[in-house]
Amino acid sequence: MSGSKCVHSLIALILFTTAVVAQHRAGVVKIKPYTFENAAGEKTPAEFGTLLVPEKRSDPNSNLIELAFVRFKSTAKNPGPPIVYLAGGPGGSGIGAASGSRFPLFMALREIGDVIAFDQRGTGHSKPNLGCADRLSMPVDVAPSREAVTKSLLTGSENCKWYWEKLQRVDLNAYNTNESADDLEDLRKALGAKQISLWSISYGTHLALTTIRRHPQSIHRAILAGTEGPDHTYKLPSNIQKHLEDLAAVIKADPEIGKDIPDFLGLMKSVFDRLDKEPARVEITDPRTKQKVTITVNKLVMQYIIANNIGTDVTASFPALLFRASQGDYSNPAQVWFNISRQGIGSAMSFMMDCASGMTAERKEQIQREAKQTLLGDVSNFPFPDVCEAWKAPDLGDAFRSPVRSNVPVLFISGTLDARTPVSNAEEYRKGFPNSTHMIIENAVHSDPLFLSSPKIKEGMLEFLKGQTVTATRIVAPPLKFAPLRK
Repeated sequence: MSGSKCVHSLIALILFTTAVVAQHRAGVVKIKPYTFENAAGEKTPAEFGTLLVPEKRSDPNSNLIELAFVRFKSTAKNPGPPIVYLAGGPGGSGIGAASGSRFPLFMALREIGDVIAFDQRGTGHSKPNLGCADRLSMPVDVAPSREAVTKSLLTGSENCKWYWEKLQRVDLNAYNTNESADDLEDLRKALGAKQISLWSISYGTHLALTTIRRHPQSIHRAILAGTEGPDHTYKLPSNIQKHLEDLAAVIKADPEIGKDIPDFLGLMKSVFDRLDKEPARVEITDPRTKQKVTITVNKLVMQYIIANNIGTDVTASFPALLFRASQGDYSNPAQVWFNISRQGIGSAMSFMMDCASGMTAERKEQIQREAKQTLLGDVSNFPFPDVCEAWKAPDLGDAFRSPVRSNVPVLFISGTLDARTPVSNAEEYRKGFPNSTHMIIENAVHSDPLFLSSPKIKEGMLEFLKGQTVTATRIVAPPLKFAPLRK
């Protein structure tokens, strides 16, 4: 090969290598046309984007990870700042949420600006997606104990942690809410936006508040539905008990089931007491093997099922669940517990986020004190903090959990029957937001009802994002429709 050809080849190699390196550095965003299809089969033009960010910004040798998002372009002539949707969980997918029941809301908000369905680090289409392969494997023919459930979950957690850290070389310590907040700042810069607005629910509000604290000048407006403040990761037993009391009043007043259940809390206590003395043994069919399986249902099983579904749409089945149990029918909790005992353990991202957020010593003491005086104790937080022993996430500290103060305009949305993120959560954090509005929805439980239980909610969100006064701050949603007590 002649000298000139060697030089040209070397130059070409250098240019190629430079181009590859340039495409694989922090801050690189790639956006391509994309046809978005929702769960109902409806299609709409969109853009699919990826953004490279450091896994751990304090480490100069950090891996780069890929964040995914779908952008729905604004229908406005003069769009406002992009609106970024933050899913709950932690571990939920923003892109997944856009494909479901909230799809019309994503479309409606395009009236304001571009709407971005964002997959947070470790979730959805972002890479890596930190799902765990392990499943629970607990004996179901003996009465389960908290220790036995914890042991099974710890084993799966240790296996998942080993897989991601040792085999995949992922720095799990980088998966915390502070890093995720900085991801949003990097996304804003990559999109060339002076500011972004945040639209969040549940854990997404936890992330939104952290982002407002860390990058206040970058946030135009924020919608926080089902507020989980920086020190709200662990639920207060008193809030759960109040929800049960509120639910009992609704049940007593219900024309269909009120006569049969005039004292819902008394019914619950009687079922718990009976199972505590003598667990029930129920034969069910394993849906996979079609074999008969004997399940032992005790007080912990009933507490766990209720605590993990409280304040959601499943709440409507609680009266029937407990009424039938009081009649000796435990077939439903037996089937649910069997499914739980074989389910996947979840996501490393979810565990790391919650364990890192932690709780203040004051809140821990309050939970321990209140647990002794309430029907569900601290089961609403189980398996936390027990499971954090396996993940060993660095605690973000009390500075992270301190109150947030900001002039950023915020619309808080709360449901009166949302036990997971009660009205009091939003009221507590509103104190630091002088430019805030609180929309309270009567009868609304957690998740979809905070957005979809009344058309007035969408109207209020649009008013807020336009900088207008929110017309309706007290909305009455349809009452809960309880399941029939008798089969």
